[in-house]
Amino acid sequence: MKQIHFVSADEAVKVVKSHDHIHLSSVASVPHVLIEALVRRADAGEIEDVRFHHFHTEGPAPYSDPKYSGIFFDQGFFLGPNVRKNVNAGYADYLPVHLGESQKLYRSGALKCNVAMVQVSLPDENGMVSLGTSVDCSIAAIEAADHVIAVVNKNVPYAFGDLVSLDQIDTFVEADTPLVTASFAEPTPTEALIGKNCASLVPDGACIQMGIGALPNALAAELVNHKNIGVHTEMFADGVLRLIKRGVVNGAAKTIDKGKVVASFLLGSEDVYNFIDHNPDVLMKDIKYTNDPWIIGSIKNMIAINSATEVDLTGQISADSIGTRIFSGTGGQLDFVKGATMAEGGKSITAFASRTNKGISKIVPMLNPGAGVVTPRADAHYIVTEYGIVDLYGKSLQERAKLLISIAHPDDREMLDRAAFERFGPHYHNFSI
Repeated sequence: MKQIHFVSADEAVKVVKSHDHIHLSSVASVPHVLIEALVRRADAGEIEDVRFHHFHTEGPAPYSDPKYSGIFFDQGFFLGPNVRKNVNAGYADYLPVHLGESQKLYRSGALKCNVAMVQVSLPDENGMVSLGTSVDCSIAAIEAADHVIAVVNKNVPYAFGDLVSLDQIDTFVEADTPLVTASFAEPTPTEALIGKNCASLVPDGACIQMGIGALPNALAAELVNHKNIGVHTEMFADGVLRLIKRGVVNGAAKTIDKGKVVASFLLGSEDVYNFIDHNPDVLMKDIKYTNDPWIIGSIKNMIAINSATEVDLTGQISADSIGTRIFSGTGGQLDFVKGATMAEGGKSITAFASRTNKGISKIVPMLNPGAGVVTPRADAHYIVTEYGIVDLYGKSLQERAKLLISIAHPDDREMLDRAAFERFGPHYHNFSI
């Protein structure tokens, strides 16, 4: 087994040169100790035009700070709150990509990776380490990078799935920084209704994909009486863990990876992180595997549940932006929409509150100018709000408009109906659904 020789973070980041592209392991497992060392080099005037690539990150993000304009430039694959303001001000940027293809950017050479900076677990007896809570596209970055720096952190859980050999790592740094945790509020009455509607579409024995936040937690709360649920997802959090502990999630009916919970990255409480540590029932996999539509499509009764910022009357789904303002990213939504649609007995569900917190309808006549279409209308199937469920599959534009209006907020329906009449003409009201 390769012997580990630790160096300081400041020594490790000396390998970074001006104009380099850096990959960061993401979400809860950002290697902040290395970022802090790079900031010290930046403050000393030693580097410039260093670019960063990553999934959504938690914690401080100096690589997007206007203070380091011209020195650091962030080009993330998915935005978190820590970089959103600076991206929309032009100090950082968003790189659109389906999360399932983010690994391909590195493996194909479409995106350079000069230095991969990751956090890993303590090694096992075979000289293998785990990327713990954030496998994502870091395996691909490690393969493609000219130089790999790994922070060996005892707080990174050793998760089974796709592992990394010590031989793939060039430089080792030791740190015991706690992983970032996140907690989510209990569902509101509106979210509880949406969760109940979604749960009615999930049969016993189904395999589910859902993200994090209040809505997935609301759904999880409504699945407590279901049986033999499986999980194949890009991520999960405490809502799924509660279902596992209740025996609702056991993966017994899964077509592949039977009995296993499969994910690529996590964000939740320490309970979630502790749960995956040395747990053979959890596989943390390369995003290439978790988000491959053909693999997803091979899972019987695959249920994909995603959200939206807006849906227009024809079924175009925006999820990454609010007008021209980038909010998050394409993510894995279409990966799972396509996969679930291909699966035998599968369903693709888009669930959201009918209105924003400011009382603005999320079902709109037309998407706000500049909004990105994450799921095309031809791929839109089940749409769920607190007011009900509609299925757009096999429905024409006018039929879709009528269906979507039926689950909009009651106070918005007259406005939407008027907009549909203006769009489709006087024959719009001449048929029923």
